[in-house]
Amino acid sequence: QVRLVESGGGLVQAGGSLRLSCAASGLTFSGYNMGWYRQAPGKEREFVARITRGSGNTYYADSVKGRFTCSRDNTKNTVYLQMNSLKPEDTAIYYCRVEGRGDWGRGTQVTVSS
Repeated sequence: QVRLVESGGGLVQAGGSLRLSCAASGLTFSGYNMGWYRQAPGKEREFVARITRGSGNTYYADSVKGRFTCSRDNTKNTVYLQMNSLKPEDTAIYYCRVEGRGDWGRGTQVTVSS
């Protein structure tokens, strides 16, 4: 059974930083692309970032490009999202996902105050 556990969310002022983690179990982590998504109140869940298996290529939504960095540690079965220069509009629940399988974590709340 695949399990994804996000952590690292919290309350931060605009301009601040947070580092999210997503620990995976129940799968061969290194064999999957991993994604980060977010859902703000009243809005649909949206793509934030993706990191591929193998080469670890990364892709970002335009709204976070240059501010967020996605990385992974296959020895720890963990994917990270470093978020810098946070804005109030980044406020959302952040989820990680096993791309291609559709497994989701329960999410971690990020709140950015102005």
